Amino acid sequence: MENLVIEKAKATPRIAFDATTGVLEMEGDSYPENAMHFYQPVLEWLSRFLNESSTPVTFNFRLDYFNTSSSKCIITILEMVENAVRSGRPVVMNWHYYEDDDDMKEHGEEFAEDFSIPFKFVAIPS
Repeated sequence: MENLVIEKAKATPRIAFDATTGVLEMEGDSYPENAMHFYQPVLEWLSRFLNESSTPVTFNFRLDYFNTSSSKCIITILEMVENAVRSGRPVVMNWHYYEDDDDMKEHGEEFAEDFSIPFKFVAIPS
């Protein structure tokens, strides 16, 4: 299975999903005009990866900002990862946030409450 790499743009995050190592990274801002259009290949790749592989997953979220429509796509990603956790797959969810960004930290805490995924919060010095 090939890796998925989508370079960062003004309104979209960098996506770097490595099928060999299981390290999945999203970094930057996410406020595309059409979030479903942007995230569709990400969701398709992740679905295939989770179904075809048993590689442990390390998910690194390093989002500085995301809008409501991106949030819906992120929730879909987290639902897929949660299903993998429930199936016994080892998963670590690293939620990176700048130490002075209370909003991004709170988003991560809310997701951690809503999903049975082991979250690790990583404060980045501002």
